[in-house]
Amino acid sequence: MNRLRHPVYGLCLVLVGAGLLLAHPHFNKTLIVKLPGGADATLIYNTVPANETHAKNAAVGSFVTPRQPKLKLSAEVKAGAVTIPAGEYVVGVIKNGDNDWTMALYPGTIQRGTQPDMSKMLKLESEYSTSAGKSGHLLIDIAPGEGKLQGKAALIVHFGSMHLSGALS
Repeated sequence: MNRLRHPVYGLCLVLVGAGLLLAHPHFNKTLIVKLPGGADATLIYNTVPANETHAKNAAVGSFVTPRQPKLKLSAEVKAGAVTIPAGEYVVGVIKNGDNDWTMALYPGTIQRGTQPDMSKMLKLESEYSTSAGKSGHLLIDIAPGEGKLQGKAALIVHFGSMHLSGALS
């Protein structure tokens, strides 16, 4: 029996090592952007797998935020009709219907397993599309807007085939 112990331990180490080598990596990402009005915007998130089933099953009117990505603003930002005070926000989307989503920011943090106070939600002017290709993982960026957000800085969330831009200026 003792003769088998070392080969069994060795086999276990090989299997664990192979599992770690084949494990799918996820990255913590931080992006810092100087917005047109001068404010610094810091975006912090994790590249979680794009689970479109979760989004599809979300209730209409609910705020969806995969692992609560954060947006930190160094100064107040005017985004169309919305004024976003300096501070930290959870980035997410509100489901209006099967093919209708709105980009939203929630001030502070949200306790896991609880629904945020929707009256505190800052809804951004948004543009939703499913024609921007497919992303296997959550991708968030701040880039020049396109379409109706042309000429504005846009917060962009790409999750599977879902592509949503929200005005940040």
